[in-house]
Amino acid sequence: MKFFRQSPDQKRRAALKTLGLGAAVGAGALASSANPLPSIEVPSASFEDNWHEFFQQHYQRMSPEEITEALARLERKYKAKYDVDVHVGNAPPLEGVVFGYALNVSKCQGYRECVKGCTTENNQTKDPDLEYIRVLEMEKGSMNLEHGDPYYGEEEPVPKPGKFYLPIQCHHCENPPCVKACPVKATWKEPDGIVVVDYNWCIGCRMCANACPYWARKFNWHEPKLPVEAINPQTHYLGNRPRFRGVMEKCTFCIQRTREGKMPACQEACPTGARVFGNLLDPHSEIRFVLENKNVFRLKEELNTEPKFWYYSD
Repeated sequence: MKFFRQSPDQKRRAALKTLGLGAAVGAGALASSANPLPSIEVPSASFEDNWHEFFQQHYQRMSPEEITEALARLERKYKAKYDVDVHVGNAPPLEGVVFGYALNVSKCQGYRECVKGCTTENNQTKDPDLEYIRVLEMEKGSMNLEHGDPYYGEEEPVPKPGKFYLPIQCHHCENPPCVKACPVKATWKEPDGIVVVDYNWCIGCRMCANACPYWARKFNWHEPKLPVEAINPQTHYLGNRPRFRGVMEKCTFCIQRTREGKMPACQEACPTGARVFGNLLDPHSEIRFVLENKNVFRLKEELNTEPKFWYYSD
């Protein structure tokens, strides 16, 4: 009996087949699968485009020519679906840059403007709402995250007496457990520290969500609802391009902005100046000043995930 070693592509096809998707060659077979992992949107573009998109190489293995073709296919797909000219960029990591974030919990007032800025910037589904940032209302003096309330009522003014507010999002760990958990290597850490997802390679098994200790991974159980007037047309392949049913997504430190020298949308939206973002390798950056001069802490440090997200107070 002979044994053959499967290539990464063969392993992924086998996983997809196990999940009930198979390698169907008919548009009807692709469209009729009841399993939500993942979804193929045949009507939104030409069948040829959808076919090539589904069976394209892993982003990390694609040649420059293949990447160019993939970006063009996505732009045609979004034009057909939304009648909007969506630009899908491919900005690479900047040399000498590793991004980090710090949040001043004494300044955060629980307004959730960061959440609104994030959802607007990153083309997140509006029905049901999918939010990368989770703001916990906490009892002063407590750091038990399990007792934090992410659903505190907006009808009551904030901040409330005896409470403080702790926003949580992807911490872009130096040692990310989500990456280790992914069976098809659809998620990885980029040289600038951003943990990304190749949505076209994700099989929606949700193992990364199980592994993440920060509740940062979000799953599209349904076809995302994205009103045309709400679409942000400036996107990145590994970031805020419109997603589809059956894939995981998460904060990417607004990769479409930060790799262009801008601040993340949540940082710009914060009305109290609680958020500090920057290059950890720049000794003159504000983030380095905070880390070197403030009493900082990180959540769940005992897990050795080495998050690049710090908290501090004045």
